[in-house]
Amino acid sequence: MFWYDGKLNQDDTLPISIGDSGLLYGATVFTTLRVYERSLDSPLTHWTLHCARLHHSIQAFDWQLPNWKRLRQGAESLLSYYPILRMAIFADGREWIIGRSLPQDLQQRQQQGVVGWVADDPLFRRSLANHKTGNYLSAWLSGQKAAKIGAKEAILLDNRGNWLETSTGNLWGWKEGCWWTPAIEGGILPGIARSQLLKWLQIQNIPVGQNQWTPDFVQGLEAIAYSNSAIEIVPFSNILSAQGKRVLNPVHRALEQLRSYFMT
Repeated sequence: MFWYDGKLNQDDTLPISIGDSGLLYGATVFTTLRVYERSLDSPLTHWTLHCARLHHSIQAFDWQLPNWKRLRQGAESLLSYYPILRMAIFADGREWIIGRSLPQDLQQRQQQGVVGWVADDPLFRRSLANHKTGNYLSAWLSGQKAAKIGAKEAILLDNRGNWLETSTGNLWGWKEGCWWTPAIEGGILPGIARSQLLKWLQIQNIPVGQNQWTPDFVQGLEAIAYSNSAIEIVPFSNILSAQGKRVLNPVHRALEQLRSYFMT
């Protein structure tokens, strides 16, 4: 079941032209949201922020704006069936919404942590990193490579070896009583969960900063996790890299500070 161009479809076939720019070049923008309490208006769903993300990219690319009322109609038609919705907009304003379930082992990942892999190869560097476009091949490839070596998530780098983000989310690190996340200026996707966590931590008077994650800085982190709108917060238990395996504490007491935001 999915929504496409104003209609709810009951099968798994998308009627799209073979010359469509979305198919040929990945010319779409998308956002993935988790629907809390089966409501687009739930505070944690952040419907308005997800629409603003789409609007920002569409304007930057000078594309046609979608019918926002119809986009919401499509999301509402699916939210009873799926807790996660992926909403994509084509260059001519067509909307396409698909749904999926939460990972079956999500609670285990959140509690026990996952293995990460440092994707130290230019092949895995995202283009248009500040936008969430349909051309997501480099991030997808890094995730596929990570899975082949027993990792759940890939960590992407810039051309100087600084850590940027993961293949699906934003990074968080705890060091000397403060939370840190890579700065937007480094060339990362400004995640919605990331922006809301930053605001919430500041409101709670919990020290938090944005900086460049150099290899030296990363070595000093006591706990590392990643966030996105679907999985909330997932810590790393081990991180694999060319230098070997690093063991981390996935139950570090500071992680509760991040998790607490999603319990409000």
